[in-house]
Amino acid sequence: MKSILCVLLLCCSVIFAAQAQETNEAALKTWDKIYQVFSHPRCANCHVPDDNLPRWSGPSYAKTSVHGMNITGGQSRIGVETIMCSTCHAQSNADEPHGPPGAPIWILAPVDMLWWQQSSSQICQQIKDPNRNGGRTLDEVAHHILEDELVHWGWAPGIGREPAPYSAEETADFVTLWAKAGAPCPQ
Repeated sequence: MKSILCVLLLCCSVIFAAQAQETNEAALKTWDKIYQVFSHPRCANCHVPDDNLPRWSGPSYAKTSVHGMNITGGQSRIGVETIMCSTCHAQSNADEPHGPPGAPIWILAPVDMLWWQQSSSQICQQIKDPNRNGGRTLDEVAHHILEDELVHWGWAPGIGREPAPYSAEETADFVTLWAKAGAPCPQ
């Protein structure tokens, strides 16, 4: 009787471990979709380091460069020290190809939300850390993706720019699914 119980427990452990592995693999596949969005030029170009220089990159640019016209976001991340971002970036996109993009508020992401040239693992760890994600839970990150008008610009970047993959709704759903599966990060 004791040996049958041991065999049953061992079988249950093996099944549970296999299910946990499948869940983890599915969650990591979901994270890969999130990373495709967060590392896309429409997002990463403004999630830059403390040099405060927005980037121009993506398929529609010949090469990656810092923002033209010697522009910096400054320590304020809105250009108040030199020239305000809103001087050129209006409430909406310009009508000409590659004209100044626009949104109700135009600002670089905080330095702790660095995504520019970061690995999947680095961004994953950052987005889970409230000290580096704007003080948000993962549910609040998903809500931020759904509600923030500047974030939405990534999917409607104007003429001549490739939008981020998926949609705001899909990306928020990916974050929710990933969080519910334990929010694992790639190694």
